Amino acid sequence: MSSSRVKFLLGLVYLSLIALPINAIAQKPAWETITDGLQLGRFKAAEEAPAGDSAITILRVDPTRFEVQLLSISETGDKRGRTAGQWCEKYDLVAAVNAGMYAEDHSTHIGYMKSGDHVNNAKVVRKDYRSAAAFHPLQSGLPPFRIFDLDEDDIDSVCARYGSVIQNIRLIKRPGENRWPEKPDRWSEAALGEDKDGFMLFIFCRSPYTMHDLNDILLALPIGLVCAQHLEGGPAAQLYLKYGGTEIDLRGSYETGSLESGGNLGTWLIPNAIGISEK
Repeated sequence: MSSSRVKFLLGLVYLSLIALPINAIAQKPAWETITDGLQLGRFKAAEEAPAGDSAITILRVDPTRFEVQLLSISETGDKRGRTAGQWCEKYDLVAAVNAGMYAEDHSTHIGYMKSGDHVNNAKVVRKDYRSAAAFHPLQSGLPPFRIFDLDEDDIDSVCARYGSVIQNIRLIKRPGENRWPEKPDRWSEAALGEDKDGFMLFIFCRSPYTMHDLNDILLALPIGLVCAQHLEGGPAAQLYLKYGGTEIDLRGSYETGSLESGGNLGTWLIPNAIGISEK
């Protein structure tokens, strides 16, 4: 074999050795343990967004260690909404995210929503809102948190088993099926997911993607995602966490047809929130 051929083959081996660790790092779960049952993940999307850093932040919550709370100004009596951070400060929460989209009265959740005896909205949306997140089981042996597909389980049966239920637009159907149609609109996103171990995932991405593309990106990440629902998009989307020395305060920006830029610096007031507190 000629010396030039040997050098060429050695060069290929060298390049493969360099590429392997980089590729391995890209696929390795980037979880930081905040405390038992609470982990913060920071990931880079494989597909670059047209604006922003293409970063995805995920808070993984063990619902057996943290109490899930579904909060609304219609129940608390607050005169107006709060930012996710303000919900945490007022009600002693570790983290909070949007509960979902709300009506023009800035109080009523669009889909069905109840928390214990309080019903924010008794109306069940039959079209598109095919996902229901449920907390506070009413029967022994049930998981403390579960996302149901409403074309598999009707909402009456979910409400019979869980004290708190919130209905939202489905992103991903169990066990990992992208159900958002391919449409050109894109936005910053706050979503709620469930992984293969039954952990709750607060998902946030400021960079704008179509939801179909974001679903594919999330399903390709090493996070064990099995289902997810849309909470909020654009500048209203937010995620807040404060525990020990860790604090993140994330808010969305871009939304097709509304705010087509990544320059939003403000944090919107939201009337309904999903939060977690220490048990």
